[in-house]
Amino acid sequence: MSETEAPARQHRLDRILNWIERVGNRLPEPFILFVLLTLLVGVVSTIMAAAGVTVSIPGEDEATPIQGAFTGAGLQFLFTGLATNFIEFPPLQTVVTIMLGVGLAERTGLLSALIRLAFRRAPRWLLPYALGFVGVSGSIMADSAFIIIPPLAAMVFKAAGRHPVAGLIGGFAAAGAGYSTSMFVTSLDALFAGISNSVAATLPDSGTTVTPISNYFFNVVAAVTLSLLAGLIIAKVVEPALERSRFPRDEVEPAADTTLTADLEPRERRALLTAGLALLVTTAAVLVLVLLPSSPLRNENGGFLPESPLLDSVTTLVFVAFFVPGLAYGISAGAIRRSADVPLLMGKALKDLSGFIVLAFVLGQFIALFSWTNIGAWLAVTGANFLESIGLTGYAAFLGFIVLASVLNLFIISGSSLWTLMAAVFVPMFLLLGFEPGFSQAAFRVGDSATQVITPLNPYMIVLLTFVRRYDPNAGLGTVIAKMLPFVVPFWTAWATILSVFYFADLPLGPGMGIHVER
Repeated sequence: MSETEAPARQHRLDRILNWIERVGNRLPEPFILFVLLTLLVGVVSTIMAAAGVTVSIPGEDEATPIQGAFTGAGLQFLFTGLATNFIEFPPLQTVVTIMLGVGLAERTGLLSALIRLAFRRAPRWLLPYALGFVGVSGSIMADSAFIIIPPLAAMVFKAAGRHPVAGLIGGFAAAGAGYSTSMFVTSLDALFAGISNSVAATLPDSGTTVTPISNYFFNVVAAVTLSLLAGLIIAKVVEPALERSRFPRDEVEPAADTTLTADLEPRERRALLTAGLALLVTTAAVLVLVLLPSSPLRNENGGFLPESPLLDSVTTLVFVAFFVPGLAYGISAGAIRRSADVPLLMGKALKDLSGFIVLAFVLGQFIALFSWTNIGAWLAVTGANFLESIGLTGYAAFLGFIVLASVLNLFIISGSSLWTLMAAVFVPMFLLLGFEPGFSQAAFRVGDSATQVITPLNPYMIVLLTFVRRYDPNAGLGTVIAKMLPFVVPFWTAWATILSVFYFADLPLGPGMGIHVER
């Protein structure tokens, strides 16, 4: 497009999102923002602690006090935990570990070659919908989905001649806004079921026991619907808006050779075969280890659900799945000629994450302090008590419950933590009203995911911002929030509509799990 050509006419949605982006980008840089938020939590918690505020968490005998950050105990926590809060910040551990493996696979050329092989003949129109399916079902990889899917989607879109940032944004949105559902049974299903049952067991009539497949029918319908919806939003809203705004298509400092051509050289094909064999052998070795009756990856009962060392090893398995084929490809293709090349290439991958690592320092302090003060628990229980006090019953109560979960999800990003707090209040409440714990759990899924892609408190938003800044160094939190917004309301509405259909048609949510408790 020439410099004299008039800019594309903006749509009304473009103007709204551009305004949100401008406002959002006026926020302080993420590092300063979280310093200020940490100070705010410190001040508020100290005032609440001085006022003697407590929170009564259902199931606990004694009230839990709000702890003040600027008290003797709080200062001791901050001073002694500074390094620990940073190093043990969960996203830091996940991101750095996985990026060591992904970075090696990227810089040896494996990912580029694999994408060209897989998508060179794929219809361009199909890519957004395929990405929607992969993203929505990505929770099978747990939090790893936020790190792996977006940059790979950007490479796929670029190889197909589509806007790479549309793949980047769409991959993150589908993985985040649809995190609580999947076509596959995941560790999250087992974790939620365990929490639901532990709470329901406190009542004389605990309803039907919740299993990892108790929401499976609901999850399948939701996953298919949200996958198609994500593809539609990427193709019809996000990508056209990026094109109209002339958002950069090329990385400012490409991490590797990003000039993708359809054809593969014979050397690349041989290297891909070597990498595939390496992955096959590695997978076979892991399967043998897992299937052994005395496998160290089994739990104390000899199984894998609801918890086991295997489910705790997702980060390790993902790292190995990228590192081993990347190493084999690099050696075969000539990208790795000596042993010293391996740490060198992995180090270059971490260089791209240097900004996130710095941010992780203050993020770790904020998350740790927020949890230690018990403000998160107070927010959850206060919101639940409010719904109960205004007398919402029946379907209206569930809509209020979903809205509350969506709001609290802006502050408490961990789904298991939020469900632990909310289940303690709402599972017994809804059981007494005649609703199965599995239905309460399904309703929670709707509110648990959609809003987490627009809150700065989501640490993976900072990872996404790091990726976006590869294309536009001036991008800020407002940029990514504005580009996430087109997904939030449609996802929330579609998901709530699906739940409504199950509710009013009285359909089973999964094998053996209905809506109402059979008296």
